[in-house]
Amino acid sequence: MIKPNTVVEIAPKFEAENLRFRTFLKAYADPEELDLQFIALHDELFNGYDCCSCANCCRTYNICFNDADIRRISEHFNLSEERFIEEYLTNSEEGYIIKPPCTFLCDDGKCSINSIKPYECAGFPYTDMPDKIHYLYGVMDFAQSCPIVFEIVGRLKQIYHFRSSRNKARTKKLLDS
Repeated sequence: MIKPNTVVEIAPKFEAENLRFRTFLKAYADPEELDLQFIALHDELFNGYDCCSCANCCRTYNICFNDADIRRISEHFNLSEERFIEEYLTNSEEGYIIKPPCTFLCDDGKCSINSIKPYECAGFPYTDMPDKIHYLYGVMDFAQSCPIVFEIVGRLKQIYHFRSSRNKARTKKLLDS
């Protein structure tokens, strides 16, 4: 599997191809079968994978906090919700967020609030969630930073015979470099 620091470097070179693949899946994939494929790949690839060895998501994405997250985490810090928001969050069009890198990301890649982390973090990268056909743009975006999602997209391209032999040679060259 691709290394966390390599995926950030290599994935942008696949962005246009991944968006074409997204369009292909929307047109030709059976939504229920696609969900089963995602779940199977998710289970296989996350089995034994230590996300803390990567933490690219924590370094890359805004993290949205819902009301329950704010309530739970502010209680953990013995802060009022207002004080927690003032100290840790930014108000944006998306709602209350932490801009990357996440304040709660430790140097070793672990989350300092792992047991009470926000809902958005707990579910990332959502590759085991249903209705993937409707969230393929997000999947392709997450493939830019998450080695697991990058691998899932690559395997789905193989399953759907999306790549030509020229694309396979290009992919091998990029990944081997």
